Amino acid sequence: MTTCVLCAAPEASRVQLSLGEDIAVLCTVCETALTGDITPGPRWRCLADAVWAQDAGTQIAAYRLLRALPGEPWAVDLLETVYLAPDVLARAEVEQGEAVAGTEHRDSNGVLLAGGDTVVLIKDLPVKGSSMVAKRGTAVRGIRLVQDNADQIEGRVNGQTIVILCRFVKKSA
Repeated sequence: MTTCVLCAAPEASRVQLSLGEDIAVLCTVCETALTGDITPGPRWRCLADAVWAQDAGTQIAAYRLLRALPGEPWAVDLLETVYLAPDVLARAEVEQGEAVAGTEHRDSNGVLLAGGDTVVLIKDLPVKGSSMVAKRGTAVRGIRLVQDNADQIEGRVNGQTIVILCRFVKKSA
């Protein structure tokens, strides 16, 4: 009997995650959640271990499910600390719709940005809906690209996720 690589549920089957060789053994609940039908709850805490697995297929499945839980603070925090190899991260984000054909996110110097990059703010930015000001020189790690707007990225500054205009950042080396 095969068990799910994410939640260890019995009776799991092999699921192809991308056009390449990325395959994970998933139960029906986890497989359904990958298609977008996910209900937040404590069931998904298993992803905290799965995202650190040695297998790229397991990492990709866990990463995608964590991204599908934006309302769960623990999932957002985990996404900020997790490290995936650049090629694995690219495969996880492309299949998730992160990269839209023809949409390029560029910083203030015209350098191409990618999901997961670290950028530095080049200007003090007041955060709408808050009294917070994101200070110039603040490093924003693990940015996310706004899918349908090439002028915007998302990142966490002082523990708060904010939308940042690309023209106010520069990519860190």
